[in-house]
Amino acid sequence: MFAIQISNFFLINLTYTYIHLGVASSGGEKKMTAKTFHALRVSSFVAFNRAHAFLYSLAILALLRHHLACLLSSPSLLPSALFLADVVLAVMWVASQVFRWRPVSRQEFPDPLLREVGSDGLPALDVFICTADPHKEPPISVVGTALSAMSFDYPTDRLSIYVSDDGGSAVTLFAFMEAARFARYWLPFCKKNGLLERSPEAYFRSNKGGDSEKMRMMYLTMKEKVETALERGYVSKDLPSSGEDDELFERWKGFTRHDHPSVIQVLLEGSKDSDITGNALPNLIYVSREKRPTSHHHFKAGALNALLRVSNTMSNAPVILTLDCDTYCSDPRSPLHALCYLLDPALSSNLAFVQFPQRFYGINKNDIYGGEIKRLYTITARGKDGILGPSYFGSGCFISRRCLQGIPSSPSLAQEARVPSSSESVLRKAHEVAGCTYELRTKWGSVMGFRYGSLVEDYYTSFRLHCEGWRSVFCNPVRPAFLGDVPKSLNDVLGQCKRWCVGLLEVGFSRYSPLTFGTTNASLLAGLGYAYDAFWGIWCIPVTTYGLLPQLALICQTPLLPKVSDPWFYLYVYLFTAAYGQDLVEFLADDGTIGRWWSDQRMWMIKGVTAYLFGSIQFALKKIGISAAEFNVTSKVMEDEQRERYGRGAFDLGVQSSFFVALGTVAVVNLSSLVVGIARAATTKGFLHEQFAQLFLSGFVAANCWPIYEAMFLRSDGGRMPRTTTVISLIVAGLLLVLGFLEVGSGGVPLAYSIKNKAVESSTYMDSVYLLTYFTKPESMAGGR
Repeated sequence: MFAIQISNFFLINLTYTYIHLGVASSGGEKKMTAKTFHALRVSSFVAFNRAHAFLYSLAILALLRHHLACLLSSPSLLPSALFLADVVLAVMWVASQVFRWRPVSRQEFPDPLLREVGSDGLPALDVFICTADPHKEPPISVVGTALSAMSFDYPTDRLSIYVSDDGGSAVTLFAFMEAARFARYWLPFCKKNGLLERSPEAYFRSNKGGDSEKMRMMYLTMKEKVETALERGYVSKDLPSSGEDDELFERWKGFTRHDHPSVIQVLLEGSKDSDITGNALPNLIYVSREKRPTSHHHFKAGALNALLRVSNTMSNAPVILTLDCDTYCSDPRSPLHALCYLLDPALSSNLAFVQFPQRFYGINKNDIYGGEIKRLYTITARGKDGILGPSYFGSGCFISRRCLQGIPSSPSLAQEARVPSSSESVLRKAHEVAGCTYELRTKWGSVMGFRYGSLVEDYYTSFRLHCEGWRSVFCNPVRPAFLGDVPKSLNDVLGQCKRWCVGLLEVGFSRYSPLTFGTTNASLLAGLGYAYDAFWGIWCIPVTTYGLLPQLALICQTPLLPKVSDPWFYLYVYLFTAAYGQDLVEFLADDGTIGRWWSDQRMWMIKGVTAYLFGSIQFALKKIGISAAEFNVTSKVMEDEQRERYGRGAFDLGVQSSFFVALGTVAVVNLSSLVVGIARAATTKGFLHEQFAQLFLSGFVAANCWPIYEAMFLRSDGGRMPRTTTVISLIVAGLLLVLGFLEVGSGGVPLAYSIKNKAVESSTYMDSVYLLTYFTKPESMAGGR
């Protein structure tokens, strides 16, 4: 039953290999005109997909009816648990069909757009970059993001870059002072050489020598100064380039990251500053909003709203691009792709944003942690685009400012933009709107700006906008527009997913739940699509159930799933093969590989017993007032050994974590079940016929757990699981086996099956104890920690 993980239509996305070719010659075609800047195509497999969904739904209904009939005839705990798991899987399957209802593909034509409107007709663009912790988000990486945005193929007099430093770090400000000086050389270098990779770090990773060597040395000098300041933890007097800078950093001596006044510094002003060739530079503004311990700062949503108000005071561009601090611009023409939609009169009246997919660099061959998140960022985004549009991903998104203003506004983008000024009056107003008390008794965060109330402000904001009548567009050009970094340790991946899970559940169980508010105010399909995301956390129910109960039942010699001769066995086979087969085809059609698909489905299982489970528990505790959700910044810093392990595809479990206790427990239970099952199959006639499904499930989960077994028992490097965590996992697994004998072996048997041979049970119990004892022997744990 892991098969209904994604549970969508088989073969639906075979057409995805064609949709990047633009407009087809038939079906779903948007005919070109002189002023058509984009085209759309609906998948030609829509009718087939809907028919397949109908057949698949009949199979699910048959399974649930069978479960219910068995429960009514002989109620017990174990079949009730399986029934609940299958109900959750069925509900999530129904919600996921929204993404297959009308998947679409788009293509943009930026050259005709540029010829039509001209450079002078392009709207002003404000770029928002957020960072919060210089030790987890290195300032030199944030600088690379800003420099890549400053290098857009876009009129510099219409381009402003705003950097939000929510950590209030003097080192971050110093890094951007250095970046402002470096930009005078870097921007002309990019345009002279026609670079596509305009982040210095990304460019110099693959280009050395020749004309770039002088520029590379200049960049390395800047990087060394910034990293020196970061290592010291402050900006010493030998680092700034002028006495004026010294005076500025004196102000930081009394600041902490949670208690400091607002700081706004105009580092580059287009009307005054130019590069070495005499061309005007874009505006570069550093913003650190005021923070006080007594005022709630609303995490990233609060930082974005502060930028929204400051930029409204200074430049007021009608289009806003939001970027994560580690996401650099990989295509300097990406604003033109977005404007193909934002400047279309047929769309612009209710178009809130244009979302690009999140793509990543530095992912290893098989993407062992599923960092691409391909299903969320591309496959389901295309499906949502056929309804009201994709969700906001928090980065790589061009937003129409007027959709965040909370008031009726002109349907045109042509609102009044301003030339940023460092005049005293403008800066005074900017400091005022960045104050921590400015939002009191206002509609900021509820009707205006990015919405408060969830740790996932991106998802919640787009959901509320869609409910207000706005729509969005998914823009996925062949060349990645933006490339970001991904967590490269399993603990960081699961911690990030847990935070998302808590934030999504906050929306799912709020007064604005997608199941009620969304289906009423957006549309039935859009509401279901948002509900699928909002209730990610409940995946823990079926994943944990099918990851433990059939395995414990097998050890106790209790048939829990139909035997091979039972017709219902083939229903399970159909559900498994159809769901997993469709999932594989979708993944491959989206330029995936079999190795990465295997990693992706394995991470779904891992998250089910860790991040989804712990996130749901944390949310429940928060609701009853026991704990509060926190926004923890995901570290972008890697040690050399950790980088080497990730590069060769080895899991990193080298830290103490409750995630790994749960993961180790499930892995040991499945390994024990597999060993016991194989032994019984070899010695007991008819066992394989009776419990093939449970043995297969144990083997399938154990195969997915191979990297966990390596980290627990075979490896001796820094990424192996700490011995304490391994021992705790074995103890918990042993307790589960004992509980299994008490509950499963005593008669919690579904579908009227029962095997109660006490002598065999005793033998099985001793076999399991022997296995656990062996695994805890010092000589069996390579290296030990």
